[in-house]
Amino acid sequence: MKLLLVLFSSLFLNAYFYFCLFLHQHKQPASLGWTGSAATEAEAVAAVNCSGHGRAFLDGVLAGDGLPVCECNKCYYGSDCSRLLHDCPADVDSGDPLFLEAYWQQQAASSAVVFSGWHRMSYSTDGKDYITIELEKHIRILHKVVGNAVTDGKFIVFGSGSAQLINALVYALSQSNASSSPASVVASVPYYPLYKKQTNLFETREYGWGGTTSNWANASVSSVTNFIEFVTSPNNPDGEFKQPVLGSSAVIFDHAYYWPHYSPILDPADEDVMLFTNSKISGHAGSRFGWAVIKDEGVYERTTKYLSLNTVGVSRDTHLRVLKLIKVMITEKGGKGDIFEFGYRTLKARWSKLQELVSSSSRFSLQQLSAHYCNYFRTIRDPSPAYAWLRCEWKEDEDCHEALRKASIISRSGPLFEAGSQYTRLSLIKTQDDFDLLLKRMQPLVSQEEMASS
Repeated sequence: MKLLLVLFSSLFLNAYFYFCLFLHQHKQPASLGWTGSAATEAEAVAAVNCSGHGRAFLDGVLAGDGLPVCECNKCYYGSDCSRLLHDCPADVDSGDPLFLEAYWQQQAASSAVVFSGWHRMSYSTDGKDYITIELEKHIRILHKVVGNAVTDGKFIVFGSGSAQLINALVYALSQSNASSSPASVVASVPYYPLYKKQTNLFETREYGWGGTTSNWANASVSSVTNFIEFVTSPNNPDGEFKQPVLGSSAVIFDHAYYWPHYSPILDPADEDVMLFTNSKISGHAGSRFGWAVIKDEGVYERTTKYLSLNTVGVSRDTHLRVLKLIKVMITEKGGKGDIFEFGYRTLKARWSKLQELVSSSSRFSLQQLSAHYCNYFRTIRDPSPAYAWLRCEWKEDEDCHEALRKASIISRSGPLFEAGSQYTRLSLIKTQDDFDLLLKRMQPLVSQEEMASS
């Protein structure tokens, strides 16, 4: 009898505990407190139908129903962005990385950020030099996970995009040289135009634009000149890996595109001054966040001095958003939600389609990029550049940018990179609509050539 009682008691307790576990796993989430209205508003705006050719934003212009209107991709219009302007040019000029928007829509829950109205109101942060400790820590973790840069034993500074850091680093390096002559800031053709534009804008007695490295290649001249050399690797616009040309120069390595969606990761970069931008990693160009990794403490202190006097640090709200994004990237590494896998697949497909189209033409050619082993993916990967560096081969197309403009394609002219006018840059990182329209506008140029030769 006692044995039966013990057995029934045990069965009853087991059933009770399983029932409690079931209730715990299936219970409704507690109602939100002060975040409730903000979350409801964000969900409502995210649900606005823009036909896949636009999006609505919380701070957008309000429609009659109280919800923000759709902001359409270029060439689309209408209340839901469903109508196409058929004579609209393909705009592939800018490096606006909207190709990653679809990724973050898939990561809606994990990437969402809600913060209080009193979040970090102070000028100060919990870290030194207006840096939040957790964000700096996760940036170091991200570099280690990806394997693209060494940060151990080095300093990190934040900027309002890498654009702000360009001149901050030029200032810091120009002050570090004992030479009485001003530093000459140089780069190799083709180079990112902002290096020259910013140096000319902020030119001081300490530094000025010195032109291209080819002008200073003579060792007898370069050995007595104080240089600051920009090296973009992989390069913008052609995606090639670059090295310094002037051996005596202080070097700023811009590694904006040294991430697995654009480039094979060969080895961790370990230079004295390295520049990165979040816009090309996560696609959030509008958040305006970048960072520099600096080895020398003196260069670091002069850089932070510049940034402190210039903007008193980066928006603390941006810190929080970028921290959330980086946490997602780290967590999803190697899984179905890997942003680098998503970005690589997207750009590889775009490059392959454009390359296939251009390869059938004698009128145009593209830069030659090879497959390489990538330490991140642990396999040989095909090219997936951010930009196509297009060359017009025909003599009558001496100005390639103009030749494309006549075909309703807006590109970025080669002379802006101090290259020849027979070159022009096509951005592959904008929206899918922009890329599809580029192919549509390029096709007649190739077809006309085929008809002329038949």
